[in-house]
Amino acid sequence: FFPQTITGNFANVIHGLNGNHLTDQVIQRSKRMILDTLGVGLLGTSTEVCHKVTQYSKIYSSDISSTIWGHLDFRLPPLYAAFVNGVAVHSMDFDDTWHPATHPSGAVLPAVIALSEAFPQKKKISGLDLLLAFNVGIEVQGRLLRFSSEARNIPKRY
Repeated sequence: FFPQTITGNFANVIHGLNGNHLTDQVIQRSKRMILDTLGVGLLGTSTEVCHKVTQYSKIYSSDISSTIWGHLDFRLPPLYAAFVNGVAVHSMDFDDTWHPATHPSGAVLPAVIALSEAFPQKKKISGLDLLLAFNVGIEVQGRLLRFSSEARNIPKRY
């Protein structure tokens, strides 16, 4: 598929993943991470910064739309829904973390959910597909973090 470079090798591994690669332990931990992220995100919808990005994002419209957590009155294009929901999660700063400091679920879950809602009704993805996408996003973020020389210096800068 992809050229034999580090990036190509990484892309081939990710491209080859499917729901059968998720162990029971990974599924259980993922569900816990997702539940935690949703809880923190719903709490974050009450923050001032979340209100600001929600109001700003209302100027965008699209035929394809995704849910804004905590709002039944409007929806946004997936890109902006992921942005607003990601801000809601991270505005509380209680979302999950790992070392060096990053918050994996707050960046991944809003995007995965917004994209999953954008699929046409006849092509909706399964819960297992959502868990796979979530885990691939976490894995990509973790590996990029490990590859980054900047990330290695985060603890020293603080």
